[in-house]
Parts: sequence; structure tokens; C-alpha cells
Amino acid sequence: MIRVDGDGCPDIKIIEKVARDYHVPMKIYIDTSHLINCDYATIIIVDTGAQSVDIKLENEIVPKDIVITQDYGVAVVALSKDAYVLHPNGIEYTNYNILEFLENRHRNIKLRRRGIKTSKVKKRTKKDTMVLKETLVKLIKKCGE
Repeated sequence: MIRVDGDGCPDIKIIEKVARDYHVPMKIYIDTSHLINCDYATIIIVDTGAQSVDIKLENEIVPKDIVITQDYGVAVVALSKDAYVLHPNGIEYTNYNILEFLENRHRNIKLRRRGIKTSKVKKRTKKDTMVLKETLVKLIKKCGE
């Protein structure tokens, strides 16, 4: 199962195409303030509220799921449930690198609180989409082994 944190996830159509091509069920989790139309994926809509999408998604994760999220908290929970986790730019979160991401986020929060600007989010590129697609296919094949 591919589970997508749909709040702000780019390239949902690419993810959906890969899921369809490899016959992998897919669910996209959104709240009532978002609208997504998909031909293949099941859309799970929850009430708008703090962390409502994340909680619903986290509660449904099972081992070997592929979870696509930008949220480090969701990533940590998914990893703890033996799921594979991808950032929408194609970087795979693992038990080995998640701590580095969390430390960077913590450091940047502390800098911003002191009035120091941190790096801006880079504009999404075609390469990000390509890496996402390639990594997703790799994980689907890995799950099938």
C-alpha cells in the first residue's frame, strides 16, 4: 500500500501513475480544506484540525507500506512501524538518516527564534520528480521481493 500525506504533496499524479502501473493500492490522506481528484487512488478525507491528517495516516500504517510525506513526525512513526518512507523530493527516510533531519530542523528553529534567517526551501525541479519516481519504483520492487 502506498499512503500519501496529501497536504501539500506535489506530483500526486506521478505517484498515482506508478501505483497503477505496478498494481499497488494507494490512499491519499487530506483534510476538508483540500480537494484532490484521482482516478486510481482512494481519497481519505478527515476533518480540518491540528494534525488530523497525520493522526489518521499514522494509525493506518502497517509494515512494508510506502509512506510519502514531508512531515518528520509522520516519518518517524512510519519508520517505527517498519514502513518505507519517502519525502516528495525522492529522498528515502531511514532509521539511519532521520535523526539528522530532525537535528537540522531543531537547529533551524533555534536560529529563527534568534532572528537568524535559515535557508529557503528550494523550488521543485524536474529532477526532484524523476528521483521521486525512481525511488518509489525501487521501493515497490523491494516490497515485492
